[in-house]
Amino acid sequence: MFAKKKDTAPSTAMSQTMTPLMQDTPLPMPSAAPVPPARPKPASMIAQGVTIRGDVLGDGELHLDCVVVGDIRVGKLILGPNARVEGAVAAQAIEVHGHVKGAVTAQAVRLFGTSRVEGDITHEQLAMETGADFEGRSLKFQRQAVAAPQAPTPAAAPAADASAQAPTSFKIIQG
Repeated sequence: MFAKKKDTAPSTAMSQTMTPLMQDTPLPMPSAAPVPPARPKPASMIAQGVTIRGDVLGDGELHLDCVVVGDIRVGKLILGPNARVEGAVAAQAIEVHGHVKGAVTAQAVRLFGTSRVEGDITHEQLAMETGADFEGRSLKFQRQAVAAPQAPTPAAAPAADASAQAPTSFKIIQG
């Protein structure tokens, strides 16, 4: 009733039509395995007993427990309790356990109880633990709103605050 017929050979017409097509068209490459997300770079660490004179630049995470006389600009900065920096410090995020004498600029700044900062801190977020010593000004980042510039109306221009107006430029014409 149900019997399977055995095919002895494929039809020659089929093999002739497929052969040129397969030779002319490159085979699709098997898709590569999905690339795993890049592993974060390990943090660089400089321990106590080291003094760096000069600027420190990078884009990764840096843990310092040493003395730096110069400016620091990195991705993330953690200053240990023995760290002492004399210069400007800038990063996306800064944690201070030690001493900074200079300007601090970061999106997020955290001063721990053992920290001492002598200088202005420019930040978007600032957190201070009890015992942190901060002598300077706290300046919050001002995010600029993305809006189409609008021409001020003549009636609104005199009412605007003089300090908020853009500086006026003059052109001197000699005659």
